[in-house]
Amino acid sequence: MIKVRHMTPVYDAIGRNTRSLTDQGGLFTERPGTGRADAVLVIGMTQTSLNRRALLAAAGLALPSLAFAQEQAGPFRFTGWRGAQADAERGFFEVPEDRSDPGSRRIRLSYVRFRSTAAEPGHPIVYLAGGPGGTATGTATGPRFPIFMALRGVADVIAFDQRGTGLSNAIPPRAAPTTPPPPFTREGLTEHFRTEFQSAWADWTAAGVAMRGYNTAESADDIDDLRRHLGVDKVDLWGISYGSHLGLSALKRHGDRIGRVALASLEGQDQTVKRPDRLDLYLQRVDALLDADPAVRAAVPDLTALMRRVHDRLEAQPAKLTTRRGDALIDIQLGGFAVQMLAGGLIANPGSLALLPAMYLALDAGQTEVIAPYLGDIRDLLSIGGMPEAMDLASGISPDRLALVRREARTAVLGDALNFPMPHLLGAVPGVDLGETFRAPIQIDNRALLVSGTLDGRTPLEEQAEVVEQFRRHSRVIVENAGHNVFESHPEVQDLLVRFFRGEDVVDTRLSLPPPTFRLA
Repeated sequence: MIKVRHMTPVYDAIGRNTRSLTDQGGLFTERPGTGRADAVLVIGMTQTSLNRRALLAAAGLALPSLAFAQEQAGPFRFTGWRGAQADAERGFFEVPEDRSDPGSRRIRLSYVRFRSTAAEPGHPIVYLAGGPGGTATGTATGPRFPIFMALRGVADVIAFDQRGTGLSNAIPPRAAPTTPPPPFTREGLTEHFRTEFQSAWADWTAAGVAMRGYNTAESADDIDDLRRHLGVDKVDLWGISYGSHLGLSALKRHGDRIGRVALASLEGQDQTVKRPDRLDLYLQRVDALLDADPAVRAAVPDLTALMRRVHDRLEAQPAKLTTRRGDALIDIQLGGFAVQMLAGGLIANPGSLALLPAMYLALDAGQTEVIAPYLGDIRDLLSIGGMPEAMDLASGISPDRLALVRREARTAVLGDALNFPMPHLLGAVPGVDLGETFRAPIQIDNRALLVSGTLDGRTPLEEQAEVVEQFRRHSRVIVENAGHNVFESHPEVQDLLVRFFRGEDVVDTRLSLPPPTFRLA
């Protein structure tokens, strides 16, 4: 039985759902009530946007300035979305940085616990942020905060910052590069990030950081150590995007100590790099949506043809663009690959997807300055974070899939830009790949609630369908016209999550939102 619900949310002039605007990857800040397309404040493509997973749409990493002056274990007042506050407790526990190396140091991992309001709480619900590189505590300060609060009615909710993130980060920060910026082409950016990553890896290793311990298998073992630290026999998992990738590893390694799992925007064990042809199918669906507005369709007869034309021209002949490096202005050479990466971020959610036609029309007319606000300070954009790159490199890609991705990328609209710097970093540091056993699918008997948005351009539906097949006992929630940040896209998703973790049977459900409104300016 499939239950269907429809909803008419409040959208502003560019099609954003003002009840649930959530691009936590660093693209949008809400200015409610203006009703204008230029009400979107572009806050810059930081390193968490351009150089890894193109916008970390579900990560929560765009909120690094959390006002956590309280960094000691114990109770404190947590400030969430729009200033709402809640009682919380900060906790810490220690784990080996690299369990395969007895000589590696021990690192401190951090979490925030929201105590249950239930008379008889269930298993603690552990939130796994996306990215990799997002923070659970950062996510809890954003529009997902009401879901954290609602789930307290079932059990303790644990915002767990994975190793290498938030207060769980033991990797020393590196100074931003001061060398001249590379050309923003595929070749230029690939060479830059391979060189920077190799240099950073060597520096961190020399400083005593066990960089080989920053992989998804170690993080999965951290979840089991968290369970022991909490003193419980099982935990439930709630995650999104890379958090689902981590959840799958935890289920493979510790499934008998995990209860229920609610996962969204699914990323499988061998899906760190998405297939380019799946993105082409997604863009064809987006192009069909333009038919709803005759003016937009007249201006953009073929969206993918427009995109290809812009990419090909700029990659062959990069355009000069003035942007910022610190307090100074600097010129860069903008290639088509950088535009492909930016597009890979915009397609994450319908609010930003709505900007695509206007941006490409401007670029096609030679107005490259339209890109400048997205770049922000290129010192951040060209920096290496450590954990995100190491995690993706270790998860890797199987040889067969790599061959398929390379073949499809030759003709795909976005090429292989979506998950940069993967697979471009392959081989930069040898011996870190977790191997085919890690990437192999499994059969999962844990009860699962699997949530997807039909306009998710980061983890397309065709990719997610392969992950769903691994779950023997699952229910699906599909939100029509929702994007990657699907948990808060529709108010009924929260209720379904609460019911699921309470132990109720949730039937397959299809919810509906209006499509985005595409604009030409």
